[in-house]
Amino acid sequence: MTPKLAELNSATEDEFVRVLGPVYEHSPHFARRAAAHRPFADLEHLRHALQQEVNHAPESEQMELVKAHPDLVGRAVLTAESQGEQAAAGLTDLSEQEVETFRRHNAAYRAKFGFPFIICARMNKKDAILEAFPRRLQNDAGTEKKTALDEIHKIAALRLHDILWEN
Repeated sequence: MTPKLAELNSATEDEFVRVLGPVYEHSPHFARRAAAHRPFADLEHLRHALQQEVNHAPESEQMELVKAHPDLVGRAVLTAESQGEQAAAGLTDLSEQEVETFRRHNAAYRAKFGFPFIICARMNKKDAILEAFPRRLQNDAGTEKKTALDEIHKIAALRLHDILWEN
């Protein structure tokens, strides 16, 4: 068990939420609920508890989580986590034409599904993301909701790892 995990296991609920609240974008209530499952033996146990809180949440809360994510290359003010993730994917150094392509894809995706296109940017680069847009636009709403939640769990797992394995 990492020292940081041991600290989280014995932390107050508020401190636990302060540290792990950013794991799921603008949704610290999932960390608050997961705190009830302490102590965690390891990172995987903690990751699973957080993920289960999302998976077992009412659909309305799941959709709030999905909608809490920003558009890729959008105009929204990003959390520090989102800024770093988009930069890692090469999305902060785009030509005007590439920015316009992202805006067009984002608009088409939102028009069809009613929520932002979500992909784990740290596990993809600009070209792979641009290729995913038209492919995923062919999906139905149920498939895309599941895909969005799967991608959110990937993002959360990486954020959790960053928090617990800081040097």
